[in-house]
Amino acid sequence: MTAPHVAPRIPARPSFLRERVVRVGPAPERVLRLGMDRPSLSPDGWWTALAWARDAEGIVSCLEVAARSGPPPEPPLMRMGPAFAGALSGLVAEVDGRQALRLRLPEAEDHPWRRPLILQVALRWDAVRTATMTPNQLAAEALGAFARAVQAAGSAA
Repeated sequence: MTAPHVAPRIPARPSFLRERVVRVGPAPERVLRLGMDRPSLSPDGWWTALAWARDAEGIVSCLEVAARSGPPPEPPLMRMGPAFAGALSGLVAEVDGRQALRLRLPEAEDHPWRRPLILQVALRWDAVRTATMTPNQLAAEALGAFARAVQAAGSAA
């Protein structure tokens, strides 16, 4: 059952990849399943996909993966972004010395941590990686990076 301060759950769609299981928080840990839509490639080379975290009731909110002591003052993407980018270090192309990576969470009406944990990912893969990895392998790397980002959102540091 969802807590009264959390918005009603959005049902999750079937994942393009096999869902990943992550455990967040101290004991007793919450078990979440991470999924992803089928990625698409834009004409200018940007790979895009949606990734989400769910439990048996549907997509969880960012607040539900925050540390038990409460969410930090910064928005969830400030915690999740560096973990996601670090997990894909060396796989994402660089443009002007920066990773070609953009992440976005849905807008939050009242509190940044109450938004659904649905991450919009846009990136350009490194040319060597796209030549040596299958599209499914690349998508699996992105889903793995999302798993690290979700775990980072729940860390107390």
